[in-house]
Amino acid sequence: MRIAILAYTFPRGMGYIGNMLPRHLARLGAEVHYLTMDLPHYFQSTDRISSYGTFSGLEVMRPGTVEQYDGFTLHGLAHRAALDQMKYVGLEQKLRELRVEVVQSLLAIGWPALQAAQLRKQFGYRLFTANHTTASVFPLAQRPGSALSPARVRNFGTRFLPGRYVSRRTVKCYAATTDCARVAIDFFGVEREKVVVAPLGVDTDLFEPVSSQAHAAERRALRAELAVGEREVLFVYSGQFTAGKNPLLLAEAVEEMSAHGLPARALFIGDGAQAARIAACRTAIIRPFMPNASLPRFYRAADVGVWPTQESTSMLDAAACGLPVVVNDTLRATERIAGNGLQYRLNDRADLVRVLTRLLDEQLRQQLGAVGARRMIAEFSWRDLAARRLRDYEASLP
Repeated sequence: MRIAILAYTFPRGMGYIGNMLPRHLARLGAEVHYLTMDLPHYFQSTDRISSYGTFSGLEVMRPGTVEQYDGFTLHGLAHRAALDQMKYVGLEQKLRELRVEVVQSLLAIGWPALQAAQLRKQFGYRLFTANHTTASVFPLAQRPGSALSPARVRNFGTRFLPGRYVSRRTVKCYAATTDCARVAIDFFGVEREKVVVAPLGVDTDLFEPVSSQAHAAERRALRAELAVGEREVLFVYSGQFTAGKNPLLLAEAVEEMSAHGLPARALFIGDGAQAARIAACRTAIIRPFMPNASLPRFYRAADVGVWPTQESTSMLDAAACGLPVVVNDTLRATERIAGNGLQYRLNDRADLVRVLTRLLDEQLRQQLGAVGARRMIAEFSWRDLAARRLRDYEASLP
């Protein structure tokens, strides 16, 4: 089967769906072509781009570039702005050349999805879309409002109507969580009957708990390198150091715990606007962004994963490594922490301290971590998720 995956960017070395889905589809025998524009990752946000600093995985692909990567083929296409959104240049010619049977857009709205919908009849492929926008990052989903409010009217014209056009030409739209499904239906115009909740996954070949003498030795060595004591509990966060993600709250909570004599440290992997304030905390350890393949040993060296505000697929990676996960009480995707995580009141530092203090209990950590590691294999492995996706693609063909 020949499959094209459409996305604005391709972040090399990361663990996003754009990296994982094509890898595992290719391992299942599909011929996969990933089509990306010549745009930097997070091109929509200067703050997000600056958070990644000089991380080498985010270089832009030049138009016309074709490259074999991780079992699939990368294609770089040019882009141009149309109605303040980025559009492929040369997509029609590329799809004619590739003669794919299935097109998977990683978006349900925007020009990539619209262009794929417009070309579907001409080339005869089956179109699938996706939505990974959660309610926590989509303001209209967070507050009630009249359908005639200016923001909702604008959304209807710019997102809902184009999204409905795409949906009517789509086989299925894969929503990463239940609230992604609600955003897709209520705000992006996707027909309810075409939405399937399909979680983002974990590369369980890479992310696994301490399960061997080699892992145990690696954990001891890395904790020694980080100057973390044997009895100290190491909390870990990975991602952008932005106000929206607010890892500073974790740094301040752990600092408070340490000031009260509790054996707590915190490891932060990433960069961003909060970096200097996090570094000012005596108990904080900072490491820069790193390739996805380098992360497992840091998770295995830690004891608890914490994402204070917006959710992240890194939560799944940490859980697969046997860490209990702490998130806030507004998380809609509670399936990610069922039996393997705890919640605190959003942005309430005292309540975060309370929850983190509970997790100083080694027995509780082991209990939650073991559940998480099992659940990631059973429910969130990219191997199985890609196989299900491939079966959907196959079933759609004549």
